[in-house]
Amino acid sequence: MRIGVVTFPGSLDDRDAARAVRLAGGDAVSLWHGDDDLKSVDAVVIPGGFSYGDYLRCGAIAKFAPVMTRLIPAAQAGLPVLGICNGFQILCESHLLPGALTRNDHLHFVCRDQRLRMERTDTFWTNSYAADEEIVIPLKNGEGGYVADEGTLDRLEGDGLVIARYLEVNPNGSRRDIAGISNPTGTIVGLMPHPEHAVEDLTGPTTDGLGFFTSAVRSLVKS
Repeated sequence: MRIGVVTFPGSLDDRDAARAVRLAGGDAVSLWHGDDDLKSVDAVVIPGGFSYGDYLRCGAIAKFAPVMTRLIPAAQAGLPVLGICNGFQILCESHLLPGALTRNDHLHFVCRDQRLRMERTDTFWTNSYAADEEIVIPLKNGEGGYVADEGTLDRLEGDGLVIARYLEVNPNGSRRDIAGISNPTGTIVGLMPHPEHAVEDLTGPTTDGLGFFTSAVRSLVKS
């Protein structure tokens, strides 16, 4: 159960993601952006941060990293990938998920404990949750507003590809309160809030985020 965690220049949450993998019972494997080797991992987490400083567009430079030349075709072939925050942006820039993440509608960085409703719970990364379960995990972003054209949004809704939705308040202007989406097979998931920061009581605010990582371990055990 080897789960890779990619580190780019500017990654902030790679160690947190690796710790979450270990707490869930997996073997966290470090993947460096400059290597074109996935080290035979069974799944990959692309963590949050500011890859390459986000100097062009969030995630736009990261998609050209050597590790992504391996990861993109592997993901297209079925390798499970979870992109968190900047990782979600990278997945969209790499066209592994549709849409894009744009500047928050209020133009301010937001950091808060965010309530979500889990809406798709049959994916590689969400099967530890119950349908419509409400969870609280931290959110921190400046460019977290999910956008797509109306046709894409309708398809995401109609095909059940929205995995999580913001509750109580939409913190960044995401269309239709979307906090996370998946590909049709459920192997690729992008999520703007940070589940890796809610995996143990000591650091809180809840342990609600651990389910993303136990879901992956559970999926690998079954495979």
